[in-house]
Amino acid sequence: MAAERLTSIMNHLAPSKTGLSAITQKNADDVVITLALRTPLTKAGRGGFKDTPFEYIVYSTLKAVNEKSKLDPALVEDVCLGNVGSYQAAYQIRAAALAAGFPNTTAASVANRFCSSGLKAVQDIANQISNGSIDIGIAIGAEAMTEGGGAPSDSLHPELMKNQEAADCLQPMGWTSENVGKDFDISREMQDRYAAESYRRAEVAQKAGWFDDEIVPITTQVTDTKGEEQTVTLKKDEGPRYGTTFESLAKIRPGFPQFGDRSTGGNSSQVTDGAAAVLLMKRSKAQELGQPILAKFCGATVAGVAPRIMGIGPTIAIPKLLGKFYITLDDIDIVEINEAFASMAVYCLNTLKLDHQKMNPRGGAIALGHPLGATGARQIVTGLSEARRTKKKILLTSMCIGTGQGMAGLFVNEQI
Repeated sequence: MAAERLTSIMNHLAPSKTGLSAITQKNADDVVITLALRTPLTKAGRGGFKDTPFEYIVYSTLKAVNEKSKLDPALVEDVCLGNVGSYQAAYQIRAAALAAGFPNTTAASVANRFCSSGLKAVQDIANQISNGSIDIGIAIGAEAMTEGGGAPSDSLHPELMKNQEAADCLQPMGWTSENVGKDFDISREMQDRYAAESYRRAEVAQKAGWFDDEIVPITTQVTDTKGEEQTVTLKKDEGPRYGTTFESLAKIRPGFPQFGDRSTGGNSSQVTDGAAAVLLMKRSKAQELGQPILAKFCGATVAGVAPRIMGIGPTIAIPKLLGKFYITLDDIDIVEINEAFASMAVYCLNTLKLDHQKMNPRGGAIALGHPLGATGARQIVTGLSEARRTKKKILLTSMCIGTGQGMAGLFVNEQI
């Protein structure tokens, strides 16, 4: 520890590094991830979690963190839950943490920035650690879309509705996808071809067992078609549809015909239940406690865009984040961009001039599912798993956000 601290001091005294050398440098005060896991992602309304209350999904995920970390739970000072749909989330996260074995000295809170809520929770915990407010915290993202919630009301106060962009915040997500498709000429064919590749990649990854080290099995109860309750252990994602092709996707009817004819149930993200969590602390604390260091959290940022084309958010957030660290997309090894819709995924791919081989190498939300509050954390878990498998180093995650925003996060894999 003394040697590590001396190295950190010397790094601060030495001429400052920038770019890739700066983010890959190891300092005692770095915020690091020591555990990253997730549940299987199941189909909302008809999948493995369809009869499982939201709080049980959260509880099961936190219990897995408690057990797998082999950390004294009393050392965890705060848990932040990213969630969109549950109005009771503040009660549920606190109760779930207590039931999962964390003492009443472990605090709990909720973060909601729509589809980036999981990453927002990571940022919240990391910022607290960085400024010394806490030493150890857990960021979890979770959603039970089976239970609904999170949809906008039909209207706002008349004073707000006088502002067109304020009114546009109420546009259904499918409408915003059709706006992106029309405004930027993202054709139905382009979207279906992109979606087919997402399904292909997810199928390859699942068959090869690449998701196995991400997922913790969850035992729960499911009511079958006869009304009988059965105990099941969920072990794999339900979203991948083996054999999906461009031709089969092209046969699917438009999902939002009142708004357009390009987005469908086949080239849009799936409605999903699931959760993901990461355990964070400073590098010095991890070394003191003998915790494995999976990755360094460099930082995250958020940016706003016009609400009616909210899907383009990553194309604003990503350059903003890269600029803060003086790096470029050429420095990034893996890019996880949420596939809310193929329209936005194709737009981001083309506008940012991304190497498609780097983007969502295991498929994205079109094939795996998009549990809103979980996605920001799930991308980190999946991205780091892929980085370990392929011995890659720099991970970038990003997502579009309802009401017109984008968020991005930067990580360095240290399990090479």
